[in-house]
Amino acid sequence: MTRGGRHDGLRRALGLGAMLAAGAAVPAVAAPDCGLYDYRARITRVIDGDTVVADVDLGFGTWRHGERLRLAGIDAPEPRGESRAAGEVASAALAELVEDREVTICTLRDESDGFGRYLAVIWLDGATGLSVNDWLLERGFATPYPSGS
Repeated sequence: MTRGGRHDGLRRALGLGAMLAAGAAVPAVAAPDCGLYDYRARITRVIDGDTVVADVDLGFGTWRHGERLRLAGIDAPEPRGESRAAGEVASAALAELVEDREVTICTLRDESDGFGRYLAVIWLDGATGLSVNDWLLERGFATPYPSGS
C-alpha cells in the first residue's frame, strides 16, 4: 500500500540523499531481528489466540492475500472444547491488538506447516514496536511453545 502516492518512495529517497549530502545525521532505526524474512502486512482476521490471517506486502507492488500465520513460540488455548472460555479470551485479546492493523511480520521458515500456516513473529509499529508473541505470553493469554514451533 502506498501512503503518499506512487512517487512517495522516490521523494523519501531523494530527501535522504539530500540529508546525507548536507552532512546531516540520519537517525538509526533498529529493525526486529527477523533473519532473512520480514514483511509489512495487514492482519485481516484472527482465527484463534495464536493464528491470524494477513495480507502480506512482498514488495514491488506484489501482495499475498489471505495468508495464514501461526505465531511462533507460543500456544494459546483453543476457543472450543474444554479450553473454550480461555481460548475466546485469548482470541479476543489478540483481535483487539492486531485486527485490521498494519504490522511487521518476521517469518521463520519459507514454507508453511501441515495446516498451510507460516510461522511468524508479529511486531506492532515496526522496529520500535511490540512483539505481539511476547505480549500474549507476558499477559498470560498463551504459554511458551517449543522453539521454532
